[in-house]
Formats: sequence, C-alpha cells, structure tokens
Amino acid sequence: MTLGDKQKIFAFLVSKLIQKAYCMGYEITLGEAWRPRATAEYYAKKGIGIKNSLHTKRLAIDINLFKNGKYLTSTKAHKPLGEWWEKQGKKYKVNTVWGGRFGDGTHHSVEFKGVK
Repeated sequence: MTLGDKQKIFAFLVSKLIQKAYCMGYEITLGEAWRPRATAEYYAKKGIGIKNSLHTKRLAIDINLFKNGKYLTSTKAHKPLGEWWEKQGKKYKVNTVWGGRFGDGTHHSVEFKGVK
C-alpha cells in the first residue's frame, strides 16, 4: 500500500475518530496533525518524539480531549478512545496505533514502514 493510500485512509478514519469522541461524551480540539521535518528533527534532539515522525507523513494526529469543560491530559483519560482507535484499521488493512501504548495518549496514527 502506498503512502498516498494510507494518507487517504487515515484522513477518513480521523473523521470517524472525531465523531466517536463526541459520541463518547468528549469534546475535542485538534493537536498537531502535520509536523515539518525540521521540527521533527528538533523535537527528536530534545527527546520529544522521533526524527521520522508520522506527523511528517500526514499519518498521525494528536487529539486534545475535554470532558465537562475539563482538559484531560492523562493517558488513562484517553484510553477508551485510544482502544477504540486501535480496532479501526482492520477493515482497511492498516495498523491503527494509539500512542498511549508508548506514553503519548493524545497520539493516533497509522503505521508506515514499521513506524508507529
């Protein structure tokens, strides 16, 4: 599957992710959905993220969750939505990855060439 194919599936699945969040009683704002390569390299040097971030390939997004007006920052608070996300790729033959499995609960991505 090409990068372009995965980007199209990812965009579609993100629309479902947003709808699911609202159905689960959350409100959201969008975090980083695209990251320039230079920014990814800078973050990696600072120990934040990785140099070949999927954000640079438009295959990752960070979702900010709110419930009853409160900003939810813990990975635990993101877990119900993250676990739902992990199941969405099977139908489209992509691996949907929730960053809560590696300490970034806001992160949702589609794996590409082994990068999550």
